[in-house]
Amino acid sequence: MVVGIFFIKIYGGKMLKELIDGTKNAIIAAVKGVDDVLTALRGAVKNQVIGAAKDVGDIATGGMDSVVAIVTGGMSSVGEIGVSVVEVSKNTVHAAVMGVSEVGGDVLMAIQKAASGAVKGTAELGRDVGEAAVGAVEGSIKAAESIGVDTIEATQAAVVGAVKAADEIGDEAGSSVRDALLAAASLPKDVVKSAIKGTKK
Repeated sequence: MVVGIFFIKIYGGKMLKELIDGTKNAIIAAVKGVDDVLTALRGAVKNQVIGAAKDVGDIATGGMDSVVAIVTGGMSSVGEIGVSVVEVSKNTVHAAVMGVSEVGGDVLMAIQKAASGAVKGTAELGRDVGEAAVGAVEGSIKAAESIGVDTIEATQAAVVGAVKAADEIGDEAGSSVRDALLAAASLPKDVVKSAIKGTKK
């Protein structure tokens, strides 16, 4: 509880904005002059998550807003690093979840928050939120496989996070995300369909 309050003080609106900008700048700096842009991106995002966890002492208790901010910042680098929305979303979410896992945070909550950040960050850029949602779910599944978390639960958490974020943006975004997730051949359609059904009001 104390950590949660502390987190709110540290990561108020201004500090979250600084975390978003800091992540974008860290990614741009990390990818400069490297051949493997996606590996550099993942490293920068993971380091941001671990750094944020150190600031609050326990990312599992109130620190998940930083995950949203970091992924949002990751998505804001899309136009700067020459990588598609899907790939940035996939790799940013994957790295954020891996970072949360490394510091002992709630992985499924991190997946949901990261997917939300991917969609919101992409919407702010005026880019395709459907592509971001698909990338976020793909990245979540990949992270879950790496750390031994149930991939069905990971898929469900990512879908819920992406859809809820899209619905907050508006009806058009909500429809775009649902349609893209259901049409994605890379995702388990039955699990996606069930998760989407569960988000209906």
